[in-house]
Amino acid sequence: MAGGGFADSGGKRAHLYEYRITGYFIFACIVAALGGSLFGYDLGVSGGVTSMDDFLKEFFPKVYKRKQEHLKETDYCKYDNQILTLFTSSLYFAALLSTFGASYVTRNKGRRASIIVGSISFFLGAVINAAAQNIAMLIIGRILLGFGIGFGNQAVPLYLSEMAPAKVRGAVNQLFQLTTCLGILVANFVNYGTEKIHPWGWRLSLGLATVPATLMFVGGLFLPETPNSLVEQGKLDEGRKVLEKVRGTLNVDAEFSDLVDASNAAQAIKHPFRNLLKRKNRPQLVLGALGIPAFQQLTGMNSILFYAPVIFQSLGFGSGASLYSSTITSGALVLATFISMGFVDKFGRRAFFLEAGAEMILCLVAVAITLAVKFGQGVMLPKEIGIFLIIVICIFVLAYGRSWGPLGWLVPSELFPLETRSAGQSVVVCVNMIFTALIAQCFLAALCHLKYGIFLVFAGLIVTMSSFIYFLLPETKQVPIEEIHYLWQNHWFWKSYCESDEKQGGSNGKSVMQV
Repeated sequence: MAGGGFADSGGKRAHLYEYRITGYFIFACIVAALGGSLFGYDLGVSGGVTSMDDFLKEFFPKVYKRKQEHLKETDYCKYDNQILTLFTSSLYFAALLSTFGASYVTRNKGRRASIIVGSISFFLGAVINAAAQNIAMLIIGRILLGFGIGFGNQAVPLYLSEMAPAKVRGAVNQLFQLTTCLGILVANFVNYGTEKIHPWGWRLSLGLATVPATLMFVGGLFLPETPNSLVEQGKLDEGRKVLEKVRGTLNVDAEFSDLVDASNAAQAIKHPFRNLLKRKNRPQLVLGALGIPAFQQLTGMNSILFYAPVIFQSLGFGSGASLYSSTITSGALVLATFISMGFVDKFGRRAFFLEAGAEMILCLVAVAITLAVKFGQGVMLPKEIGIFLIIVICIFVLAYGRSWGPLGWLVPSELFPLETRSAGQSVVVCVNMIFTALIAQCFLAALCHLKYGIFLVFAGLIVTMSSFIYFLLPETKQVPIEEIHYLWQNHWFWKSYCESDEKQGGSNGKSVMQV
């Protein structure tokens, strides 16, 4: 396989895989990827709604009063209210709890079942939020939305990675990130329009979340299950038929044999969560389940996505201008995803992580310096400074959108062997949601107390996480998903954790060469 980093030794079958891109495969991936639009729409809509006057007057009158007092001023603390941020973060606390139930459904009932359950829960949450008469109804709706996102984020990245041929797995998996970004962009346009509808525009913003949920539910009814999951459930004949259909060829013996081997190993694992803690699974645990999903949130990007309208208003922009500015940044995120989809399977995961990380550090430092010099309470930001901040934030978003954004979901979904895949993805979603919730809950308070220093904190964290990637992550581009575990045996640090496997597997341990 050209560029894949394989040596044809040890009896591995990757070089025998065959595939064509079929209409059936494209349909399945597009429908499954709609799960990202749920996550994205909520990311985009919640920040806009929490900056709308009608929403604040009804549920958070103290915040509305403080906002009016500082309407045209720069004020780091304008929106510092823990109940207001709980409106955003409660969804992610719910998502991290639901992901363990999602793991059971994904492993035993299939990826498709989790996608359908997630769409139903998200639909109910959107209806309750749109009809909310008090804060309790808002929080209940957010919790149901969180359950939906927990199930969707658990199943969709796995579904896409398992359905995709190895050579294009990076681009296919990033359909999840693309629909997430499109959901954010659509939400910003919706907020920009509904902000002018008084006094119920915010209800329309929240209620329109039922649209992607409905599309995902209806599409999910027609989705095929992944061959990996069917084989894992013991449905071998059905699994082979689906594999032949998505690969567009009857010559799938090699790939199907690898799926059966992986499934046999998986059947021996009765406690997949406990198995994750074994020494041989330490690389996947540290990198895929803990490090990458945590660091994805610690880039600071979701702070910008959650609170872009709030941030721009805090920096002295008017309400309409702040929503417009956040729409520009979410558009940059969509553009970045297309860039990543086009090149991630050519240049690899590590190159995107490291190059974009350097850009993000420079952008955050530039924002911090600008605010330190030009930003102060009671002072309007000059127009040219505001434009400069938007440009720098857009560059930051472009960098994140082709690196930590999509790769934060792609790489963990590649790393786990079948026997721990659903459990591993549950931990990925759980850790991601823990840090998402903490950032959502703490960011406005941190902005109030640390002021411009919060951006320097994020810059320092990106230095740390870039070093983490440089030293610990091997390149996974174009490596078949059921053979990625061999990478650890040739890695300078992780090979010591795989020595026992090498002794048992003999030359099989050398079938994949570190890129």
